[in-house]
Amino acid sequence: MKILVVDDEQDMQTLFEQRFRKEIRDGKVEFVFAFSGEDALKKLELWEHEAILILSDINMPGMSGLQLLEKVKRKYVKPPPVVMMITAYGDSENHKVAKELGADDFLTKPVDFAMLKEKLNLTIG
Repeated sequence: MKILVVDDEQDMQTLFEQRFRKEIRDGKVEFVFAFSGEDALKKLELWEHEAILILSDINMPGMSGLQLLEKVKRKYVKPPPVVMMITAYGDSENHKVAKELGADDFLTKPVDFAMLKEKLNLTIG
């Protein structure tokens, strides 16, 4: 499973690589990191016909995660990527807007990696 993580905090890459070390080594997941919405769209252009999962922070400078979500859901329909938004605790307004824009699921910062792995196992099968 290819997972695109979109977050302007570059230390998230290290966190994901540490927490998913075994799954990466076993070839169960492949992470690609983008540090802005604009960068994420460039990467998605390369994988237009691949099913992927996108984990995107909402609050980023430049293109927000909500703007990215809107563009992804409008443009990529076959196969549609699953988009999980990462929100700050108690960020109910952004959560509501993301749901209206078609977000498939939500994670709260700090990310609970055990819960994320459970959700991915459901997605992976």
